[in-house]
Amino acid sequence: MPIHVRLLYFGQARDAAGKGEEDYVLPDGSSVDNLVERSSLAHSQIQKLRGSMQAAVNEEIAEPGQLLRDGDVVALLPPVAGG
Repeated sequence: MPIHVRLLYFGQARDAAGKGEEDYVLPDGSSVDNLVERSSLAHSQIQKLRGSMQAAVNEEIAEPGQLLRDGDVVALLPPVAGG
């Protein structure tokens, strides 16, 4: 059964995607990394940012292997500089 997730883009990811958000339909058992890969296929500039971004699922920082559930909201976050 497919799952529906919303992907939010922030900072450089928003610029690379050319939009602030979009919806994806993924196979059940998909991970954050699977979603980012799909986004990278749709928006080639996202691929260049993959190593420097973090993802959050439902407002909590997530690991790339975290499995997604129907209705999840995933945010791609720009690198955070300390100082």
